Amino acid sequence: MSRIVTVGAAQLGPIARDETRSQVVQRMLALMHDGKRHGCDLLVFPELALTTFFPRWYFEDQADVDAFYEREMPGPDTRPLFDAARTLGIGFTLGYAELAHEDGRTRHFNTAITVDKTGCIVGKYRKIHLPGHAEHEPWRAFQHLEKRYFETGNLGFNVFRAFDGIVGMAICNDRRWPETYRVMGLQGVEMILIGYNTPVHNPPAPEHDALSNFHNELVMQSGAYQNGSWVVGVAKAGTEEGVPQIGNSIIVAPSGEIVAACSTLGDELAIARCDLDLTLSYKNTTFNFAKHREPQAYGLIVERKGAVPPP
Repeated sequence: MSRIVTVGAAQLGPIARDETRSQVVQRMLALMHDGKRHGCDLLVFPELALTTFFPRWYFEDQADVDAFYEREMPGPDTRPLFDAARTLGIGFTLGYAELAHEDGRTRHFNTAITVDKTGCIVGKYRKIHLPGHAEHEPWRAFQHLEKRYFETGNLGFNVFRAFDGIVGMAICNDRRWPETYRVMGLQGVEMILIGYNTPVHNPPAPEHDALSNFHNELVMQSGAYQNGSWVVGVAKAGTEEGVPQIGNSIIVAPSGEIVAACSTLGDELAIARCDLDLTLSYKNTTFNFAKHREPQAYGLIVERKGAVPPP
């Protein structure tokens, strides 16, 4: 019997800097109700879905930065999402800025959680591959200060059981790194949920701008195929506070094929019926790691090139 999970890539359009969390949550609730009408089991929202993408500004006062972070989840503004999950019977993945108190200090992470149909958090991830820079670079058209405002995630690329399958998460720049998919692939992941906020313009390498959508699709399609997993990639899209962001939200099958995609730069759902058992066709044949993967040989190959193999 097939394990079908109907997934909605819940793309959001731009969020203005003065837009409140409660206003954004109302937009998200509208997508959840739309997803219910289409039989969705799970909606995937973007990275930093509750606010504008604040790392594009340089702030000197830490209080101005901390205003974008969530102290608890759910909190007063986000609780309606959890209530809707229970009422509608729809899970969701949500990206947000997390302010945590750990190891005797205040810490800042770019975080995502997955919530099941009962409104319970079943998985949590903190972004590992932080892009951008840590210091003010006024030559840029806009800043990308993730290295200043976030710490490297400390939860690893873990997977968890939900929606009758094995699920993992990643955030934005993580999707560009093959290690992201492979670490979860080695744990048998069947569906990887990814939110992102990606500007069209890359200030250090503007020659990449015209390839933004191509690169976005390329990394998620290859990650899906090489690990025999579904991949759901969801954008916060459109021109936000003067900065154009790609949309290109897609759902990718374990074959690497795009089976659903958003066609606008606004609030939109792309929906696909995802058969988790389809992963077996790839995990048991071409990408049967136990049978065909040769990690014991990789170090020898590196040594022959004169490099030092990793520990």
